[in-house]
Amino acid sequence: MQFLKRLFQQKSASAFEEQLKNMLGIIPGNVQLYRNALSHRSVKDTPDENNERLEFLGDAVLSSVVADYLFKRYPYKGEGFLTEMRSKMVNRQQLNDIALKMGLRKLTIYNRFDNALKGSQIFGNTLEALIGAVYLDKGYRKTQNWILKQIVIPHLFVEDLELIDINLKNKLIGWANKNGKTISFDLAEERLEGNRRVFTMNAVLDGEVFASGRGNNKKDASQIAAQIAVEKLGL
Repeated sequence: MQFLKRLFQQKSASAFEEQLKNMLGIIPGNVQLYRNALSHRSVKDTPDENNERLEFLGDAVLSSVVADYLFKRYPYKGEGFLTEMRSKMVNRQQLNDIALKMGLRKLTIYNRFDNALKGSQIFGNTLEALIGAVYLDKGYRKTQNWILKQIVIPHLFVEDLELIDINLKNKLIGWANKNGKTISFDLAEERLEGNRRVFTMNAVLDGEVFASGRGNNKKDASQIAAQIAVEKLGL
């Protein structure tokens, strides 16, 4: 019986490693790091078991890699342009969308009975935690190459992002004024998720909530809400 149990555990571990390798495109070394990176605090409540610390690390690594990428890609652009482009590339909504496309929903370990989590951005947070795990497992240079190959090049089309109005909020307000509409950006929720404060802002059109965005500050959340509203309006 013990033999069968060990055999089952070995097969399960082997299957997890295979799934991980297929999703990451690299062979994981320290598998436990990746298990932690995929574990949300809804199922693992201690800092050494869940992914919050790795998320913090991965966020910094991703920001550094994207900054380096933009700095080299746009040698004649100013700091303001580079900052706006980085914000477009690594905002909460963007990372969550990329995580879902990469198949992270299937591998993330979270409380699947919590309906609030299903529609949240925990998968984008998990992606950042995975970046932290890759960094600790493989080092900065290999992590940089991995981010460019697996995230930036296939999912972040900088030419399209360039065309997105830098201040979508002002664009939306301008459209509303021109068409006799009223629009405002209201704080819907402010909550602490792990060690981060997350804001939800609503774009309210003629008194009705038209779009919502979440971010680590009110400005980013408003921009995401504005982007969603602009897309819905076909602007």
